Amino acid sequence: MEIAFSRLDERVAKFTISGISTSFANMLRRAMISEVPTLAIEDVRIYDNTSVLFDEMLTHRLGLIPLRTDLKRYAPRAECTCEGVGCPVCTATYTLSVEGPKMVYSSDLIPQDPDAAPAEEKIPIISLGQEQKVVLEAYAIVSTGKEHAKWQATTACGYKNYPQITIDERCDGCGMCVDECPRNVLETGQGKVRVIGGRQEFCSLCRLCERACVAGGIGTEAAIHIGVDANRFIFVVEGDGSMPVREIIERALQYIQKSSDDLVDVMNDITGEGTE
Repeated sequence: MEIAFSRLDERVAKFTISGISTSFANMLRRAMISEVPTLAIEDVRIYDNTSVLFDEMLTHRLGLIPLRTDLKRYAPRAECTCEGVGCPVCTATYTLSVEGPKMVYSSDLIPQDPDAAPAEEKIPIISLGQEQKVVLEAYAIVSTGKEHAKWQATTACGYKNYPQITIDERCDGCGMCVDECPRNVLETGQGKVRVIGGRQEFCSLCRLCERACVAGGIGTEAAIHIGVDANRFIFVVEGDGSMPVREIIERALQYIQKSSDDLVDVMNDITGEGTE
């Protein structure tokens, strides 16, 4: 298996994986979406709410705010020694005390731990009118997107097969396929059509170029052929800011490895292998 990154920053990663199956690619995608733990607000204690929103609606909005997550600092409640009661090891605490008239943003949510602050400061929560106020305490815990979407570390995560573009000798360089390509992947040169260097991966596999080639009167079969590499995939991953996108990828791979090791241990127990 080979991995090559074409983009890797704090929020977005784009990379190509070669030498894997479609099943593994989909498993990696699902792991990044649903198996990477993050912090999200789960419990809210409301002391005063004279806004236009019901308590339940306000709580729901708070739960959807991405929170910076240090998994070395916070552990899931199921693994904590407090046995689910809630302590600084498994729970991040926030306070919100605001009065109108004003727009309340995520930056108004004050964390007890500055390292667990909201990932974005300008996420709107509610607009308060004159003499309206909200006073509450919120408690965030670690869980995964498998439990609820508010614990998803990604806002977008997908893949596609790596496109293969083949142009045979029958190409007469008419350029009709170049005009039809919506991604500017093709160009003409020296009486032939060719792929622009570095743009092959941008092909959307729409095959409009094939149709244009046939429509140009070259025959019943196009001179350009669009296919895919069945063992090579392009991934695009966008994080919500709770953790660097690199950590999302690493923890998804760690989850896959651990799940595989656990399955091997179970199989060994069943068959009796690996025991003395």
